[in-house]
Amino acid sequence: MTGQATGAAADERLRRWRLVLGGQGGDGTGCSLSGQDAAMDRTLEALYGEGGGSGTGGGAATARGGSAGGGPRSAGLGGSAPQVARWLGDIRRYFPTSVVQVMQRDAIDRLGLSALLLEPEMLEAVEADVHLVGTLLSLNKAMPETTRTTARAVVRKVVEDLEKRLATRTRATLTGALDRSARTSRPRHRDIDWDRTIRANLKNYLPEHRTVVPERLIGYGRAARGVKKDVILCIDQSGSMAASVVYASVFGAVLASMRSLATRLVVFDTAVVDLTEELDDPVDVLFGTQLGGGTDINRALAYCQSQITRPADTVVVLISDLYEGGIRNEMLGRVAAMKASGVQFVALLALSDEGAPAYDREHAAALAALGAPAFACSPDLFPDVMAAAIEKRQLPIPDKEL
Repeated sequence: MTGQATGAAADERLRRWRLVLGGQGGDGTGCSLSGQDAAMDRTLEALYGEGGGSGTGGGAATARGGSAGGGPRSAGLGGSAPQVARWLGDIRRYFPTSVVQVMQRDAIDRLGLSALLLEPEMLEAVEADVHLVGTLLSLNKAMPETTRTTARAVVRKVVEDLEKRLATRTRATLTGALDRSARTSRPRHRDIDWDRTIRANLKNYLPEHRTVVPERLIGYGRAARGVKKDVILCIDQSGSMAASVVYASVFGAVLASMRSLATRLVVFDTAVVDLTEELDDPVDVLFGTQLGGGTDINRALAYCQSQITRPADTVVVLISDLYEGGIRNEMLGRVAAMKASGVQFVALLALSDEGAPAYDREHAAALAALGAPAFACSPDLFPDVMAAAIEKRQLPIPDKEL
């Protein structure tokens, strides 16, 4: 019985290796495929096999005999949208969603399928995610009207899923931060800040009772109705920031829904566009962006600076890889001036799950010297970063960024 189990395990390993290696003459497995395995192999071969194009397929392309660094762009998927749509349906049938999304990104990169995303039937077949939204936004200006409705539906689905994931915790975290940002000397019991109260009353320590007598209570005040903080999200819309633009637009809509925050959303390349009026619908915000182009951070910060009326109650969040095409010294001077006036300035190299992209390390170091360290931020960490900025305490920078 043990021998049979061992043999079955060995056969399963050979099967998996055969799927990875793609059945080239020298794969050495001696394993043949049939049924669903053969169908899975065909879908993989169309993307990662020889003639599957060049690009960023990475290890999977190399493992299956493709050339990740070169070779003719002669895709096994052919040139028609219906054939590609069938292939997209196949990979959704055979692989889990996480794998499907990776294969879609590889297909777009390796096989040059961006143009086919302008076809409604193909958009209906894809597994939508943040990266696909970024690709659609980069094609926005070239998109025919026949495709735009389908594209908006794809983008809306992703945005709604992100809002469900992020909105509740964001509102709860920031509401608490806004409540705590006002201190009171007559707090209710549940609002007492015990750390500050104990420190303020250490002189009243009674050794025999091993306790502190809290003659003076320090607590969190409940935020009054009305706007308590102004938030300006300043988003770099260069091509490398696609995922960050998507997440920032969703967070912008969530923040704009909070009455105690006045939220402004600004996107920029070499020009500056204020999309604040679109914040009630993040899909409109996203279709108002134009990914790609140059970068003028100084011009964007100049506009943001002109919108600040209450420096001590303002948080400015710059989301950029910091590759500045404008005037560097003026950019740094504006950051210094905002901080000196009392503005809480936050610099994020990315707002996504992928971590920091390539970024200008010299500018990041210069911002850190001004007391505004630049770091990559995941969507799950963003509410905590904003809460810290609102409360004017140290930002929760991930250890790997230090």
